Amino acid sequence: MTHRSAAAILITAISLALPALSLAGTLDQIKKSGEIRIGYRTDAPPLAFNDSAGQPAGYSVDLCKRIATAVKDDLKLADLKVTFVPLTSADRIDAVVNNKADIECGATTVTLSREEKVDFTLMTFVTGGSLLSLGESAVNALSDTAGKSIAVVKGTTSETALKNALTKNLIDAKVTTVASREEGMKQLDAKQVAAFASDQVVLIGQIIQSADPKKYALARELFSYEPYAFVVRRNDSAFLLVANRALAQTYRTGQIEQVYGKWFGQAGIKPSPVLAAMYALQSLPE
Repeated sequence: MTHRSAAAILITAISLALPALSLAGTLDQIKKSGEIRIGYRTDAPPLAFNDSAGQPAGYSVDLCKRIATAVKDDLKLADLKVTFVPLTSADRIDAVVNNKADIECGATTVTLSREEKVDFTLMTFVTGGSLLSLGESAVNALSDTAGKSIAVVKGTTSETALKNALTKNLIDAKVTTVASREEGMKQLDAKQVAAFASDQVVLIGQIIQSADPKKYALARELFSYEPYAFVVRRNDSAFLLVANRALAQTYRTGQIEQVYGKWFGQAGIKPSPVLAAMYALQSLPE
């Protein structure tokens, strides 16, 4: 076989493979299966959780339902099955990478290290790390934890930010890692730790869902910056564009006020100036 013949065969093989590769996109998968798989957190109220009936609910879940509608319209499908895939803080990124979910809608912070594995949509929320304590022994600032124990979910950005903040401010507090927010709250209620650290919006959700909200105290101080967005697979610009268009339209038309009010209004919590600015900045024109 000549070099020219070998080259021709190689080119033909590559050409035949290109259509197959193009079908690997999320939109193509959804069109073929008639199903979109939305990964969501079951333990991050009011952003994503299971309601009293065991159904997916929350601010992030509602936004992802809008994205599902946008996907259905973009693909011109008569019907689209929406399947919710429960995820944890430990498996949420890998679930998208390994194609077990098409998008992850929860309380995930955008970081540059995470962008080595996945892409993110437009920002969906802005919050920061804070501390939840029992009202009878309120922790008002990070400095109040000196000599005490703080629970935080293992492997989260809150864990890293908390440890960095303690080191930076020379605060001698013991960090106790837990497997879930539920475990962190159990340790707090049992007074095994002085505070439970997480993103402030998640701690607000814990207060809202508790049987006795007045039992807890939320520190006003933030020890980190946590910009949230939805996780999608890397280099899938077509699907990312549909998701971003849905989010931008929700912000631009003011519909985000209804979504926010539904999940935060009951607690009388208004959007912070930073969050309001985020909505304005992410309202990209069509």
